[in-house]
Amino acid sequence: MSILKNAVSKKFLTLCALLPSYYKTSEVCCIFTTRKSMQIRKALLIAVSALLLFSCKKASDNVILIGVNAELTGNIPVVGESCQNAAKLAADEINRSGGLDVGGKKMQIQVIVEDNEDKPESAAAVAQKLASTSAVAMIGPNPSRNAIPASQVAESAKLPMITPWSTNPKTTLDPKSNQPKKFIFRAGFLDDAQGLVAARFAIDELKSKKPAVLFDVAGEYNKGLAEIYKKTMEANGVKIVAFETYSTNDKDFSAQLTKIKSSGADSLFLPNYYNEVPLQVEQARRIGYKGDIFGADGWGSPELLTLCKNNCEGLYYSTHYSEDMTTEKAKAFIAAYEAMYKKKPDDVAALTYDAMQLIIQSIKQTGKADRLSLREALATLSKYEGVTGTMKFHGTGDPVKSIVMIRIKDGKQTYFKSVNP
Repeated sequence: MSILKNAVSKKFLTLCALLPSYYKTSEVCCIFTTRKSMQIRKALLIAVSALLLFSCKKASDNVILIGVNAELTGNIPVVGESCQNAAKLAADEINRSGGLDVGGKKMQIQVIVEDNEDKPESAAAVAQKLASTSAVAMIGPNPSRNAIPASQVAESAKLPMITPWSTNPKTTLDPKSNQPKKFIFRAGFLDDAQGLVAARFAIDELKSKKPAVLFDVAGEYNKGLAEIYKKTMEANGVKIVAFETYSTNDKDFSAQLTKIKSSGADSLFLPNYYNEVPLQVEQARRIGYKGDIFGADGWGSPELLTLCKNNCEGLYYSTHYSEDMTTEKAKAFIAAYEAMYKKKPDDVAALTYDAMQLIIQSIKQTGKADRLSLREALATLSKYEGVTGTMKFHGTGDPVKSIVMIRIKDGKQTYFKSVNP
């Protein structure tokens, strides 16, 4: 014990760096790095030493560690909560069934959840932290702005990463070679497909002749999807009459919306997040814009209805999943999630559950629980029937899958139809 205590004593700053962010800003680090309060310092050293001993034993004996890099705080905490909940549900189901057979030994799954604060730099730091543990894989981050930098860290560390919600192609592509990264996968579709479906919907369903777009120019997801939509519309002979931008955390969109209204736009595409859309819709209607408004999977949270109230009635958006989906796997997931959390799962929860199942099925298939074996199993997977539908892989980390169109009707997010890109 004294040897471990001395080793820990020499590594105060390292230990502090490994603590969750909410401890770093507290007096804990001060206690570790000063000579004040020696009794508290000694007690903490003993506690940390015991924790390290316990953690090492658990990780090496009978536990498979899976890290979750989630947005528990920041602009979209509902996303992080859903991701955390679904990951823990998937692990709980396996553990209650007796665990996974690895090398003839039953092993339990332990989920380690870290808050990335919905910040790109924090998401990368969390990825680095999880890579330094014995975690065999990382779930998340979710929005592309966080998933892209985290994927660079995971790829370098050879840590298999599955992002549930990121749809930007940059997440799984190497920025230098433009070839698929080897250790990065996703559970959702690509924005290439979503942009195509959005354009088809505007042309075929909305009969739009003068489409407009309003998007966050600072967001990888928003900007990328807006550009794909614009390119697809123009390829179909439809000119975008207004292509307006704003920056993250802006609250006043009146100038951009006035330009959109003046352009004569008959449809407005909002490839933005659920926490921003309600204000944009409300301001659009307030200035007298009467055209169609629709969006993409960033809308996919029950929180959208809470924030938007009646203003979003009749609007459409594309997404990954609907609680109205009738497969047995989807029904079982919804029932289990509601039983554990007393509320219905959203898109991120369903995608996270599928991401966890990809890891679980890969471990079952190989009987191994190390990073390289898991990566090889994921890379050679050709098809998986998930809660969010059939995923088909073609040698990359990007599944091909159908896209669900949702209509907000009678204050509910209702299934409209599924579209194959």
